[in-house]
Amino acid sequence: MTGRDDDGGDLAGARVIDLAWKELSELPGWIGGLTRLRELRLDGNRLTSLPALTGLADLRALHLDGNRLTAVPDCPPGLETLFLYGNALEALPERFGGRLRHLSVGGNRLTALPAGLWDETGLESLNVAENRLTEIPPAIGRLTRLRMLDLGHNQLTSLPSELGGLPLTDYLYLSDNRLTEAPAWLGRLDRLAYLGLTDNLLTRLPEEIGGMAALVELRLYGNRLEELPGSIGRLGRLRELHLRGNRLTALPPAIGDLAGLRHLDLRDNLLGGLPEEIGRLDRLATLDLRNNRLRRLPDGLAALPALEKLDLRWNKLDADGDGEPEPLRRLRERGCVVLT
Repeated sequence: MTGRDDDGGDLAGARVIDLAWKELSELPGWIGGLTRLRELRLDGNRLTSLPALTGLADLRALHLDGNRLTAVPDCPPGLETLFLYGNALEALPERFGGRLRHLSVGGNRLTALPAGLWDETGLESLNVAENRLTEIPPAIGRLTRLRMLDLGHNQLTSLPSELGGLPLTDYLYLSDNRLTEAPAWLGRLDRLAYLGLTDNLLTRLPEEIGGMAALVELRLYGNRLEELPGSIGRLGRLRELHLRGNRLTALPPAIGDLAGLRHLDLRDNLLGGLPEEIGRLDRLATLDLRNNRLRRLPDGLAALPALEKLDLRWNKLDADGDGEPEPLRRLRERGCVVLT
């Protein structure tokens, strides 16, 4: 509900108030009288502070993304959803109400998280990305209902093993930190669908990564990986594998076991060849091999039945006689887009 009189008198029974992107610099006073309010949307305004909202006893969702807040307002204890992405927060309150299910405080200036946050054991999603965090305490393991976790774009150099015991299902973002090692406990996240570890300092992946049986998308670009473990072939549900910008010189034969793979990005590596087993990727639709060191291609490449686009630019392929390599000619003939 968005229509109102200036004093809010016609909204006494309102359950939802949407004042997003209204260029507000302060909260209208009449909001405090809406005792039945369940959801308040104030995203994209110019708010620098808010009065205590504890009088809104029925409030369950508070949206404050994209303001200029420097402190979290006092909230009613029944609040379940609190979005504060993209403000100017330097600290969070020591305690929340105990009933939070969704908390987003990414894009702020946080250097640490309060101990009381780990008492919010009902949390299902937590976003603390784009801050200045240098560590995550083991107490995060107490969030036993957490399905979605974003720790990306911080300054983390290590992660607690307790993360491996969380029931994560939707995503785990760890991109753009300072991680030098992908921990073995990742293999315990056997219900996780998306893992983002891009733009770190990883040199290897653990064999245990093969235990991530539900993984659909794995993003590892912008690291220092020199090889892949053979266990990667156990990721039977994987559809997208992003490895751009590493230091890979070869792929394991087990890459051919990724029966569900649709997209494989290997751009900007040091690959001197491809295993013949790559021809077993029957569902592969796009293969990006730009800027590697390829001279020859395996014959099995031409047998990929679903391949729609193959990008081989900035390699130095040897020609077959006077023409292009035979696998490429055969792919072109059946309609695959081949870029060389």
